[in-house]
Amino acid sequence: MATIFSRIINGELPGRFVYRDDRVVAFLSIQPMSLGHTLVVPIEEIDQWTDCDPELWQHLSAVAQRVGQAVKPVAGTARAATLVAGFEVPHLHIHVFGADDMSGFQLSESAAKQFDDAELDRAQAEIAAALER
Repeated sequence: MATIFSRIINGELPGRFVYRDDRVVAFLSIQPMSLGHTLVVPIEEIDQWTDCDPELWQHLSAVAQRVGQAVKPVAGTARAATLVAGFEVPHLHIHVFGADDMSGFQLSESAAKQFDDAELDRAQAEIAAALER
C-alpha cells in the first residue's frame, strides 16, 4: 500500500509543492511548526533514512539546504532547522522549518501552528520562487 506521501507525490491527495525533480519533491507540511515548514521527500518509498542510498541522501540533503535558505525569510527566523524523525509516516522525509530556538522542534499535532490558506499560498509561492533562482 502506498504511503500518504506517495499519494501526495502522485497527485492522489493535494499538496503545496515547492520543488520537484526526478528523485525528490518538497511540499509544505500539513502540521507546520512555523510558516513555510517544508518536507523534503524522496519519490522512492524508503522507510528510514539509514536505508537510503548515500547518493540519494546527499541529494536530499542538498535540496533540504536550498529549501532551508528559502524558508528563513518566509518564517521570519534567523535559522532554518532540519529534523528526521520518521515516526509519523513510514516514508523518509526531512522536516525543514524556521526556528529561533529549540522550542520549534516539537513535532506533535498539538504543537502545530495554524495558518490560513492565504498565508500558506504565499509561503508556497515565495519558497518555490526562491528555489527557481
